[in-house]
Amino acid sequence: MGKGKQEELTVGGGDSRRWKVRRIRPRPPSCSDLGLALSSTLPPFGLLGWAGEFAQPASYVGLAQNAQPSLKPTATNAEAPPRRDSLRRGSCTAPPLHRTSSVDSGKLLPSPSAEAYRSASGEVVTSSGYYISLAYVASLFPGAWVTRIAEAFDALCTTALLRSTNVIMAMICGVLVHDLLLCIRPKIGKRKATAFAILVALYPIHWFFTFLYYTDVASLAAVLAMYLFCLKKQFWVSAAFGAFSILLRQTNVIWMIFFAANGAIAHAQYLYVKDNVCYENSELTDKSNKEASHMDNKTTAPGLRRRRNNNPINKREVVSESNIMYSSFTEEIWDAIFKLWNSKCEVLIAFIPFAMVLLVFVAFIVWNGGIVLGAKEAHVVSPHFAQFLYFGLVSAAALLPWHFTPTRASDLFHWCRKNKTYSSFAILVALGLSLVAVHLFSIAHPYLLADNRHYTFYIWRKVIQVHWMMKYSLTPVYVYSWFSIVNILGKSQTRLWVLSFVLSVALAVIPAPLVEFRYYTIPLVILVLHSPVISNVKLLALGFLYAAVDFFTLAMFLFRPFQWQHEPGTQRNM
Repeated sequence: MGKGKQEELTVGGGDSRRWKVRRIRPRPPSCSDLGLALSSTLPPFGLLGWAGEFAQPASYVGLAQNAQPSLKPTATNAEAPPRRDSLRRGSCTAPPLHRTSSVDSGKLLPSPSAEAYRSASGEVVTSSGYYISLAYVASLFPGAWVTRIAEAFDALCTTALLRSTNVIMAMICGVLVHDLLLCIRPKIGKRKATAFAILVALYPIHWFFTFLYYTDVASLAAVLAMYLFCLKKQFWVSAAFGAFSILLRQTNVIWMIFFAANGAIAHAQYLYVKDNVCYENSELTDKSNKEASHMDNKTTAPGLRRRRNNNPINKREVVSESNIMYSSFTEEIWDAIFKLWNSKCEVLIAFIPFAMVLLVFVAFIVWNGGIVLGAKEAHVVSPHFAQFLYFGLVSAAALLPWHFTPTRASDLFHWCRKNKTYSSFAILVALGLSLVAVHLFSIAHPYLLADNRHYTFYIWRKVIQVHWMMKYSLTPVYVYSWFSIVNILGKSQTRLWVLSFVLSVALAVIPAPLVEFRYYTIPLVILVLHSPVISNVKLLALGFLYAAVDFFTLAMFLFRPFQWQHEPGTQRNM
């Protein structure tokens, strides 16, 4: 991004005080303004609050991920320029982001927003937590200044460096997936865990947003870290990552509750079995002591030595909850309630950090008037039940070797045949509810219809809306996908865990009126973590398929730009 042409604009009233304001075009406002925002929200970053002459704030009217924003002084700026001393305190607020078309304002590239960031805009729905990631950029400035690489923070805070944040986060995601697999499936082996981590890194949606300065990759990293430390029973650390994940994306509170709830059940199960083992061991110890004392009282024959009893005490293995077999789902629920109640004090003490984060989040909702930030009218919570069906199909298609193979279809058919009455009833109910969801609760968001930069725009027009019967004919595929997902998860997890996962997915995607495959990344990675291990050949084939899609999306983004007649600037497919 070039420096652009610099102008001096004289503004002011009729009095003798006249203000000279520097305006730079087409470059966004100076990245040193970021220090004003950080100094007003995070005291440790106050050193970045003033770096050189301050440029008068201007309205950002550019759109899209690569459009050059145009800067225009607003009437407010011309009438009453802010005082310089107030700017040092970080009290100046940036003008709102103006949309010049009906596309999603949340798709504004966040790197110019970060550079011009002073306070939360009324149009941006992304919370300010992600901008904390710029702390490492600020930490590079002293060294760059000493080596004369950059004499100002502006020169260091480039778009490439901002986007490098997600590259670092993507590498952290790979490490977390590797460690989570070894924690969930200790017998999987490090090589297979590494292969799964590479596969997740190549997942097209996750891979594409690795190279953009947006919240998706950092949000996934925070959620995976929260899950890992919850499995390791380091609940305070897990809750801290949960709080950070909520700062990145508000809906991550659902996954924090999911991990905490299942972690509490597993912890209660562990405490229950541990107490029983200790009790049985104490009984065995008392019995052996009595036998030893009884032998001591007996007189031994002369010249004979008494043999010591050094047999170790047999200890029962502490099994995980997923290995326990229940005759019915009701029995499983009552067993979980009983064990939670039996260890209620220990569980409450262990999971109090999650409760604290949840209380703070509830207070935020009350204060904010809802979960949505920014343009609330464009992101109203809606009963978008069809989104739940879309997730099932997209996830099953992305995990093709697990769900859409002849062997998998045969296994699912035999499973339904084994439970003929139950499965027939479940299939009929699922088909009926899916038809109702598609007919009554299939929402076409204005952003989806207006923004032709996104592949969902073409999927909606060329697939779902190609014929009025098409959306109804896809319902059997939706139902098959969800039955396959539930069946696979049920092989390694309890029915209560599977039910809580399905409810969490529903709570995460149904309220969103906009169809966005990015919303599916976190639950899809959780599916990968709990799916059975497949052969190296299938992993390699799926990896090559992901790489081909990655290459195609990158080529379309770089070499197939286009123009909008109603708005200047280059637009790209994403």
